Amino acid sequence: MEKIFSKLTPPQILTLGFLVIIFVGAFVLRMPISQQPGVHVNFMNALFTAVSATAVTGLTVVNTATTWSVFGQIILLIMIEIGALGFMTFAVLLFALTGQRLDLKARLMAQQALNLRNLADVKSVLSYVFSLSAIIQLIGAFLMLPDFIPRFGVTKGIYLSVASSISSFGNAGFTFFDKPVSFLQNDPYILIIWMLLITAGSLGFLVWRDLLLFYKQRRVSLHTKVAIHVSGWLIGISFVLFLITEKVLAPLMTTSPIGNRIVDSLFLAVVPRTAGLEVIPLSNLSAAGIMIITFLMFVGGTPGSTSGGIKTTTLGILWMQSMAALRGQEQVNFGGRRFSQKIVIKAMMLAVISIVFVAVVSLLLTMTEKIPQGQGLEYIVFEVISAFSTTGFSLGLTPHLTEFGKVVIMIVMFIGRVGLYTVMFSVMNIRDKPRKFQYPTEEVIIG
Repeated sequence: MEKIFSKLTPPQILTLGFLVIIFVGAFVLRMPISQQPGVHVNFMNALFTAVSATAVTGLTVVNTATTWSVFGQIILLIMIEIGALGFMTFAVLLFALTGQRLDLKARLMAQQALNLRNLADVKSVLSYVFSLSAIIQLIGAFLMLPDFIPRFGVTKGIYLSVASSISSFGNAGFTFFDKPVSFLQNDPYILIIWMLLITAGSLGFLVWRDLLLFYKQRRVSLHTKVAIHVSGWLIGISFVLFLITEKVLAPLMTTSPIGNRIVDSLFLAVVPRTAGLEVIPLSNLSAAGIMIITFLMFVGGTPGSTSGGIKTTTLGILWMQSMAALRGQEQVNFGGRRFSQKIVIKAMMLAVISIVFVAVVSLLLTMTEKIPQGQGLEYIVFEVISAFSTTGFSLGLTPHLTEFGKVVIMIVMFIGRVGLYTVMFSVMNIRDKPRKFQYPTEEVIIG
């Protein structure tokens, strides 16, 4: 066994580690102690829930609060934490607690899990990951107590505050309330806390480390600059678009105070960044609003964060490359630095492969799943993008998936969390093979 383990590459070990956590979690959820009295969950639904929790997605085929016992919900929260921070992060913590030194392979796995540029960053970044994530989640839970304790009582209020903080920071999309989370639609205090937790989780630990060390270094990396700029623009533009498409500022609307509606719109601009907390029912949104959410889900968060999607840096690089090409420039400059051609090509490849992957899976599900009367292709495409970006939003397909559909969505959620590159370059064993010769160039007509 040890001999086989030594032959695996770090990405392969990371993938295998996630699979082990998923199946162990599924078997634990299958136990009667994990389920509410009188509830019986088959293995397929337990496995689907375990994949969704470990992939920090939030798509569910059963109701979380009424299906799982407190023990089962705690198991879900543990899987969410492991999925959000990466199982290798916890493995390194175990090494540290037992006083063992990290060998080269363990450092390489931690580097792969956290998207680090070099091995020297492993130890310092891991300390930030643990301390920062713990501090942010504790603060989030503490801030929710004044709202939840009067609503639910002391014990349940504390539990829901902690669970909501873990789910929001992990961008998991799981809710542990006995009723739809839309009851918080007119609670701007909780929504603002959730937005801050979601944003903190979606920015990524490398960005936070840069920001926290700015007073020492007096500079931030190009990665941080791109991530913050793209995230800010996405939130700002989508917020304005939601104000327009959902007629938030319409003077005749009397459903809720104008301030609450503005906060709800801001929440809509933040939550598709792979959080999936459906405080504002998707059925109440316009077709334009659904389209905006679909785009935001596909982009997702920042590399090295708790988010999925093609990532903000990918979108930023492709946008700046397109603008530079329109101006007749071959090189892309930003923040006093130049993007390498290798990174531009990598971003382009990720975007194209992601689009093809979503299209193929959507086509497959259109042949196996039933589309309700009045719905169109968006019913399936929206679900696939939600699973791929580990968001957890649903237009209603997930609870009605066939057994085959559940398997497909589980695979999509897993790939969305592990990453397309990990699958391509590790699981499928695809490698970059340099050629010893080059063909002559020839122009092709474009457009």
